[in-house]
Amino acid sequence: MKKLEQAALDALDLKILRAVQENNLAPQRVIAEAVGLSPPAVARRLQSLRESGVIAKDIAVVDGHAVGRPLTIIAHVTTENERLDLLDAMKERFARCPQIQQCYYVTGEMDFILILNVTDMAEYNELTRELFFDGGNVKSFQTCVSMQNVKTYGAIPL
Repeated sequence: MKKLEQAALDALDLKILRAVQENNLAPQRVIAEAVGLSPPAVARRLQSLRESGVIAKDIAVVDGHAVGRPLTIIAHVTTENERLDLLDAMKERFARCPQIQQCYYVTGEMDFILILNVTDMAEYNELTRELFFDGGNVKSFQTCVSMQNVKTYGAIPL
């Protein structure tokens, strides 16, 4: 994974980023009015922010309950071996799994924290077999079931 250098952003870039983090579907003319630029200038800056990787992705946040996937699972995974090739294989396996919404390689007592979205515990049980038992290099894992998702995404403070 390529490390992104910190971009040189001016005050107008930051205003634009705040606006699109709030509403990515806002028309460029509305953003332009809010930040004090012309719509073509906003379009150029947005294109530059996307090309440089500052805006990593344009996505819709879907409510899991509304689409029949109400269960959020947080799994703490500890590896058996921290050999780089084995860790890379785990990262790849976790990144390919569509039920894993977020994956963090962390310091501390565990090695990975996974945020998963599943329909029910039966689906999660099947995933544990695939990801943790069959996949290999997992010493142990702990599961937390979210009782309520209070905040699942947020804007980067700018």
